[in-house]
Amino acid sequence: MSKEEPTRPPRYTDYVNPLLDVLKRLGGSARPAEVCPAIAKDLSLPDSILSERLENGVSRFENQVHWARFYLAKAAYIDASRRGVWSLTEKGRSAARFSDLAIKELVKHVQEVTAGLEAVAPRPPTRDAARKGAEVEELTLPGMPDVTYREQLLSTMKSLPPAGFERLCQRLLRESDFEEVVVTGRSGDGGLDGHGVLQINPFVSFRVYFQCKRYDGSVGAGAVRDFRGAMMGRADKGLILSTGTFSVDAKREAIRDGVPPIELVDGERLIEMFEKLELGLRPRTTYDLDPEFFRPFQT
Repeated sequence: MSKEEPTRPPRYTDYVNPLLDVLKRLGGSARPAEVCPAIAKDLSLPDSILSERLENGVSRFENQVHWARFYLAKAAYIDASRRGVWSLTEKGRSAARFSDLAIKELVKHVQEVTAGLEAVAPRPPTRDAARKGAEVEELTLPGMPDVTYREQLLSTMKSLPPAGFERLCQRLLRESDFEEVVVTGRSGDGGLDGHGVLQINPFVSFRVYFQCKRYDGSVGAGAVRDFRGAMMGRADKGLILSTGTFSVDAKREAIRDGVPPIELVDGERLIEMFEKLELGLRPRTTYDLDPEFFRPFQT
């Protein structure tokens, strides 16, 4: 897949080489939350691709990257034994870039190897679907979060009244070790919904202003500029929490040189923070089946 905007919808096979490239560049291992943005940046993917969602609410782009990882793991280029971290095997570290034909052969081989494991493992796309670049998008692959509660969590946050969402963000920041967190949104303070103090160590702390946006769509660069203008001279750092997404231009604006940085927290990252803190979620234990364990018993 080239860095130019594609003339066809991207396929999961387009991310095989970029995934290997990113993991190599990041030292051989990384978390999905690091890998996906890096691939998007390397390929200069437009907002139209990054903001697209499947019917179950999962990012289509991230779903496709997970499918690329699925095939590379089954072909022993990525270590499938570690949860939450994608790590290259020795085979993966020494692998050259795949040609289009080599990727097709890899997909074909994995499908043939896993053909007898449908009953005990998620089935990859059929061979015909793979040739067309389609995904079994309703599947939650090993390593991808359970979609159901994530949908419910995001939907619940979007349904809150503005003042309620601001208080929820206040609670989230307090749970994340912010101190002196105050909500000011109802005072009409130039779009600043609140502020707090983040103590880095006994000697260093930052005053942070935050804004809370219950968005379904994408927050643009203008909103980031307006927020920065409102907080100038008041804080060392800004924070925008949104149930939606942020455009590529908004992300560039947030880290523009010469101005206070703005941290952008989108809906996916909000969910990850709630998961990490077990805030508003009742934890339960689940297991992923290891189909390789059962292979010797199939003959």
